[in-house]
Amino acid sequence: MYSTLGTTYSAFQTTNTQFTHFNRVEEFTAKAKTAFRVIQAHQNCELWHQRKMYLKSNLSWNVLIPAESLDAGGLMLQKAIITRLMADFAAKKATKDLGYFLALSTVGKIGEGKVRKQSGDVIFPVDFSCITFKVLPGEILEGVVHKILKPGVFLRCGPVETIFLSHQKMDDYQFVPGENPYFMNGKSSKIEKGVVLRFLVIGEKFIEIEKDFRVVGSLEGDYLGPVS
Repeated sequence: MYSTLGTTYSAFQTTNTQFTHFNRVEEFTAKAKTAFRVIQAHQNCELWHQRKMYLKSNLSWNVLIPAESLDAGGLMLQKAIITRLMADFAAKKATKDLGYFLALSTVGKIGEGKVRKQSGDVIFPVDFSCITFKVLPGEILEGVVHKILKPGVFLRCGPVETIFLSHQKMDDYQFVPGENPYFMNGKSSKIEKGVVLRFLVIGEKFIEIEKDFRVVGSLEGDYLGPVS
């Protein structure tokens, strides 16, 4: 199916490009820019190196460059390959093993291209490193309450949109119904929409068809609950 492309593309086999400021790359998607700003904010936090949910992974993907883009040479072709890699990365939501894809870190070797005989498109193997977000049972995280129901509350934490805290795992909090329902305990600590909660992760499940995680948390433990 493939044939080896000639030396035209061999000059790009040892490319080593650093990406430390994605906001300068016009072609990068808004989603990836936002993710990188989140990471930069966390890097300023002293807990950054203690948080296991941020993983740095070394990967190798095949990047397809359409035949019509192959007239470009030198740095223009290199830019086309990297731009396509960033677009593919931004479209990749999550995997079971690595978690959510947040941002590219560095681009390393760009291998020799192979031509698809029927279309003329070229596949380049590209090595790169990236940062992902993986929630692990036993970790303590902080999330924002976005839905309150009698059975419990739903939180968001970073890219994780579905974190459920059952009322059975909320210590002595009691549900208070109304137009804007909330939970309150005997110490008048209130859990309502928009509140930041520190919680313990007790379970997670990857939904393959949605490429998304479902997380279950608990407030049972020391220093857990609303963050003042």
